[in-house]
Amino acid sequence: MKLKRVKKWVSILAIAMTATISGYYASLCAQDAEPKPDAAAAAPAEPAAAEPAAAEPAAGEPAAAPALPAYFTGTNDPKGPPSWPDPTGGKAGTWVTPSAGPIGDGDPTAMTVDKLYDRIVHNMYSINMVWVMVAGFLVMFMQAGFMLVEVGLCRAKNASHTAAMNLMVYPLGCIAFWVYGFAIGWGNWFNGPVAPGWYASLGPGLSLLNQGIGLGAAKSPTGELTGAFDYGLMGTKGFFLEGLDDVSVLAMFFFMMVFMDTTATIPTGSMAERWSWKNFCLYGFWVALPYCLYANWVWGGGWLANCGTTMGFGHGAVDFAGSGVVHAMGGILALAGAICIGPRKGKFINGKPVPMPAHHVPMVVCGTFILAFGWFGFNPGSTLSGTDLRISAVVVNTMLAGVMACLFSMFTLWAKGLKPDTTMLCNGMLAGLVAITAPCAFVDSKGAAIIGAIAGVLVVLSVFFWENLGIDDPVGAVSVHGVNGTWGVISLGLFANGTYGGGWNGVNREKWGGTPEAAADGVRGLFYGDASQLYAQLLSAAVVLVFGFIMGMVWFKFSNLITPLRVSEADEVGGLDAPEMGVLGYPEFTTNRD
Repeated sequence: MKLKRVKKWVSILAIAMTATISGYYASLCAQDAEPKPDAAAAAPAEPAAAEPAAAEPAAGEPAAAPALPAYFTGTNDPKGPPSWPDPTGGKAGTWVTPSAGPIGDGDPTAMTVDKLYDRIVHNMYSINMVWVMVAGFLVMFMQAGFMLVEVGLCRAKNASHTAAMNLMVYPLGCIAFWVYGFAIGWGNWFNGPVAPGWYASLGPGLSLLNQGIGLGAAKSPTGELTGAFDYGLMGTKGFFLEGLDDVSVLAMFFFMMVFMDTTATIPTGSMAERWSWKNFCLYGFWVALPYCLYANWVWGGGWLANCGTTMGFGHGAVDFAGSGVVHAMGGILALAGAICIGPRKGKFINGKPVPMPAHHVPMVVCGTFILAFGWFGFNPGSTLSGTDLRISAVVVNTMLAGVMACLFSMFTLWAKGLKPDTTMLCNGMLAGLVAITAPCAFVDSKGAAIIGAIAGVLVVLSVFFWENLGIDDPVGAVSVHGVNGTWGVISLGLFANGTYGGGWNGVNREKWGGTPEAAADGVRGLFYGDASQLYAQLLSAAVVLVFGFIMGMVWFKFSNLITPLRVSEADEVGGLDAPEMGVLGYPEFTTNRD
């Protein structure tokens, strides 16, 4: 009877998924053969404001190019003191002063067009800066959510140890990012993935990030060397933030650091309840290396980002907020760590997995909601611009993918003849949020819902898959972040609809199937006509999995030679709180409780 019931639910689930995707694909086919994305919506960041009209040239003379303010180009006057770095932000336009200021605040009627322009640009930078800072605060707060989820899913005797790992990975990772990670990942990052001719949304100081290592010197559309590379490998500017006391750079440093911390904390879940403290601390200083190298390749103008211009793969590898850079990298490191450290004592008996129930399910739910809340900084904050109104679409797509994944994880459990496990529903919601992180700015709401639904199915199947292979992952980190981070990267190559991302990664092309219009066509995937974007996404997914797994395996094997990766059997049986941390998470509980 059970077998019949399972077959029945599997059939229902398969029919539902097939009908949903078929209906969605049919709706695409019914659309106009020549989609007309809104050019304003396609912009990935705030453009330079309209340039003042130049005087009419005399007959036979070429028109003179308008002079742009230095706060657009980030260039210094060779005859005067350098403008950048700018530690106060006062050189990027002009703010309002309460008295007669540099642009005539004492008499508003005396304001000229160019002075008003300075003020508008300064305000734009200010709005973008505040948006990125607030979004970064939300991402940093996600660390509390990770701690609650992981502690709640583990056993009570290891609560203090698991919580401490989630605490200390923040300072350990931050120091590593300051010492070397930021330079490797963003040392050659000036204007990110935006179209040629656009300017950095956080201000001109980012032009200081202009040194790196790579192959093939990249040139601007006018033939000038940009300081970047066609096949960028790593940046070299910004170790210890030396020479980068600039408001724009510091904003970028903070935002990217809290992103790295998300990656760093993922293996603390897969290796929980048996990871020795000293070995963990070594990992905390090391994890910035693989993260920032791959981040440079995708986000720092590296070779994966440029595979659109060098290999003809769509707009190059696109990962808006980090399904691959953050989550797949963290998930594959978690898998390598779980393999190297081995399963918890008693997890497998005669090769069969034995349940080790979470000790505090309400804590897991609370942590899940904190993470879902923080994701509203994680994804829309990745515009790096509060003046990019695409943030509302990113928010809605993020929300829809999360809730759909939660629902479909429940449907999958039912289809397998199981109860709707609360902890699995939490992981389902997180899986949907992970999956939508890469494509969130490039898909519509229907695409986001389908991406989330598939993530909800994948996370359940993945948890059982790894268990059947004998890999012990106490919190499902590999399934949530590794599997669904990879799915998120690939899904962009399927569902991106071309309405956003014109000129992304320097790829300018005609409006899809229509008249020539520079930077009019955004990132689009297979279902919207561009199979080459899927190639870029598959390449990026393969690189993060292979590179991350090799780096993880080498590191965990090597670090085990320095100090043991795993605690002693006696400490593991009694609980890690007392022997490793010296303080119990729950003093009233016995320390030998399973």
